[in-house]
Amino acid sequence: MPHDAALAELQSFLGDRLSRSKAERAVHGVNETWFPETPPDAVAWPETTAEVARIVKTCAAHGCPVTAWGTGTSLEGHALAVRGGISLDLARMNRVLKVRAEDMQAVVQPGVTREVLNTELRATGLMFPVDPGANASLGGMAATRASGTTAVRYGTMRDNVMALEVVLADGRVIRTGSGARKSSAGYDLTGLFVGSEGTLGVITELTLKLHGQPEAISAAVCAFDDFAAAVETVIATIQMGIPMARIEFVDEATAAIFNAANGTSLPEKPHLMVEFHGSKASVAEDARRFGEVVAEMGGADFAWATTTEDRTRLWKMRHGAYPACIASRPGAMGLVTDMCVPISRLAEAVAETRADIAASGIPGPILGHVGDGNFHAILLIERGNAAELKTAKGLAHRMAERALRLGGTITGEHGVGMGKMGLMAAEHGEAWEVMARIKRALDPDGILNPGKLVETAQ
Repeated sequence: MPHDAALAELQSFLGDRLSRSKAERAVHGVNETWFPETPPDAVAWPETTAEVARIVKTCAAHGCPVTAWGTGTSLEGHALAVRGGISLDLARMNRVLKVRAEDMQAVVQPGVTREVLNTELRATGLMFPVDPGANASLGGMAATRASGTTAVRYGTMRDNVMALEVVLADGRVIRTGSGARKSSAGYDLTGLFVGSEGTLGVITELTLKLHGQPEAISAAVCAFDDFAAAVETVIATIQMGIPMARIEFVDEATAAIFNAANGTSLPEKPHLMVEFHGSKASVAEDARRFGEVVAEMGGADFAWATTTEDRTRLWKMRHGAYPACIASRPGAMGLVTDMCVPISRLAEAVAETRADIAASGIPGPILGHVGDGNFHAILLIERGNAAELKTAKGLAHRMAERALRLGGTITGEHGVGMGKMGLMAAEHGEAWEVMARIKRALDPDGILNPGKLVETAQ
């Protein structure tokens, strides 16, 4: 093995927390979508920041790549050790270190998942709202600048990470940001590491912004005869300033898949799924105004989910869309892609994408967080079918080009990883080279998650 010297040194202090077993390597070599299995040379389980620093410093001395691993739910191959080396599994760094309720902040280790944090917060009246669907680790969510169903109201990880502790490629430990709500002191290094996908440093601690649990919550689902009316309803709702906590779109194919997977009886039409947070009075008023917009746009089959159980079922169904879509075509795997455009171009973007998918012959349900102009296509391709994979890649490429033409971005939340590296120059131009220069400055030997996000000389 090319990294035997590094692995031997790591084994001496990690003991059985370094594994070269085929089974563990295989677990850390798979991903949620179409990328081939890529096992690392070994898996390490650190328990402290000091251990992470020692691992990284040892690997740097031997030129051994280090790829951080959270829960492995990313969709663009972010956590795959494509150049071998160590898969740095942060699952054992899973403590909620502090809850500063008076400041509405929590300090956590990177292996804490969002569901665990919210369970810890139940008695405080606070919550952490960023909800990508999967029960992802908060370190991974920060590294990929995750968002999800609630971003339209509460923002993304970019808006909710206040400070970080990070281990750099040479083993140094730095802190960025603070508990203050704002600062004018120098470069925004917190913002630099949030979304850097593990290519600039390993996040070992996060200070997160918390939000109050709403007094009242109400959710609903409504159907439309055509997707254009559903999308126009989203646009009108946002432009009217109705404060949605969530506003999700699913097309008729996804509605049919939901019915098959969950035993529901949704009309096989495009649907919006919405949620309102606030006081009882404000939620009632927001729901009333939204209902008026829906009526004007021809929406029907309006069903409210006012109990906790009904809301849980509704959002569990939405969050389970990906596995339900995969199951709808036996033997299929998913090539999942996303794009994000200005709200004013959303209808155009969805219409063109739907037409492109229909012409391809590949099933491709569309759904997404359309309240912020972000939607996804789950392209269902036969496992091992090279022709279908090529067609799906072409569709995803055209989606990205369409997003740029309409003034948007190639990815609203899934990130770049290695899946969208080939599109970065088109979006960023010379700014992509600036990103590569930052990478080389902080990681001159290219050991941190190589082969992702930026092109380097290594």
